[in-house]
Amino acid sequence: MAVKVIGIVGSYRKGKNIDSAIAAVLEGAKSTGAEVHKIFLPDKHIEFCTNCRKCVQDKTKGKRGKCIHSDDMEEILDQIDGSDAIVLGSPVNFSNVTAVIKRFIERLIPYTYWPWGKTLAPVLRDKRRDKKAIIITSSACLAIIGRFLMPGALSTLKKAVTYMGARVIKSFYFGSVAGKNDSQLPDKYLLKSHKAGEKLVSAVRSG
Repeated sequence: MAVKVIGIVGSYRKGKNIDSAIAAVLEGAKSTGAEVHKIFLPDKHIEFCTNCRKCVQDKTKGKRGKCIHSDDMEEILDQIDGSDAIVLGSPVNFSNVTAVIKRFIERLIPYTYWPWGKTLAPVLRDKRRDKKAIIITSSACLAIIGRFLMPGALSTLKKAVTYMGARVIKSFYFGSVAGKNDSQLPDKYLLKSHKAGEKLVSAVRSG
């Protein structure tokens, strides 16, 4: 059975840095026989989490609770649950991830159990991390500076894939990009992303 890899793009700009990097990872995965699928979050109807916590009251109903919203998120979560690996990316906006991916991440709360008056913080229903993940962010500043001064994006993405049951095997901080409105991700970064996609599938197959 083919390894299934899902790429989730938390950028507002199609064909730009994060979208291109994730596409390259998926192409690398596909070149090794994986089945790949990319989700561009701005194209999806995802409501804001209202913090009603109805989805987290009962931990006996499977891997995740049921959200009150009727939108595209349920289908996305089904695709995540059916995948073997996840590629998650967002550019750095105001020192952290974009609002569009933050809205998506807040809707990952059904993966937890958090009943009123019982626990101080959400507890993962399923603590297994049997999926593999690559997380990607980018910034106009130098990568070494961005990782030190603006670590929030990678930290947030890592937390998100943990909720999805994945373990990060590679993280990218592509710096010195987006210096111009029409700039494209350099070929050296696309090549790194492609190779990472190949290694991602290899990691899934090796367990």
